[in-house]
Amino acid sequence: MPGRFSQPVPGLTRDLMREAPDHVRGGGVSASYESARDRVETYFDRSATKVWERLTSDAPVSRIRETVRKGRDRMRAKMLAALPADLTGMRVLDAGCGAGPATIEMARRGAEVVAVDISPSLVEIAKKRLPGSLRGQVTFASGDMLSAHLGEFDHVFAMDSLIYYRAPDIRDALGALAERTSGSVVFTVAPRTPLLMTMWYAGKAFPRSDRSPVMIPHAPERLRNTVSDIGDLANLGRVTSGFYISQALEFTP
Repeated sequence: MPGRFSQPVPGLTRDLMREAPDHVRGGGVSASYESARDRVETYFDRSATKVWERLTSDAPVSRIRETVRKGRDRMRAKMLAALPADLTGMRVLDAGCGAGPATIEMARRGAEVVAVDISPSLVEIAKKRLPGSLRGQVTFASGDMLSAHLGEFDHVFAMDSLIYYRAPDIRDALGALAERTSGSVVFTVAPRTPLLMTMWYAGKAFPRSDRSPVMIPHAPERLRNTVSDIGDLANLGRVTSGFYISQALEFTP
């Protein structure tokens, strides 16, 4: 029922400190999940913050990055279209909020948004970009998107924040989120295309110290079979724009 999780969660404030909340333990995140999460944190918080800040702004970028920017804009719109047009009274988790463009849109639709990202630096950018008129509707947190400390939700929005994980880890993540979500989890994966598979194998050839987090491609139907015991997976469509290729999915427990 919309709004049934709209009450504030004890211990969660409107302006959280940068310390990450405790991540899921007894619920069982795997060592591979933790390893991938830590690589993502290192990359986005220490190596790519400036690049990401520019990419998610209106600043001029290279032609290649412009295709990525346009692809992300199209994917964000596709995912947001899967949520109710009116989110008034609903509590939504922006899991992997980055610089916060989806957070802003969902708050404008009336949602109470919890915007969390593994990168404290990106969370700070998202805070600065949030219009003052929406500040009463958004809670920011840095840390693991699976943390039970974040509370319960009507919907979860996770754009490109599960693209670095193996199928069993995605299943576990969806299961953990579903335990605290009354509606759907809208998320993306990297699809198994010839280009992405070539990039994946090429990335494995670089020295570990030189690698950015490597996307793990998934076939939607195979992933649907992986999660079939905990819920259903609907295909929302793919976006391809230059070097940006992503597949939108909707998980319903």
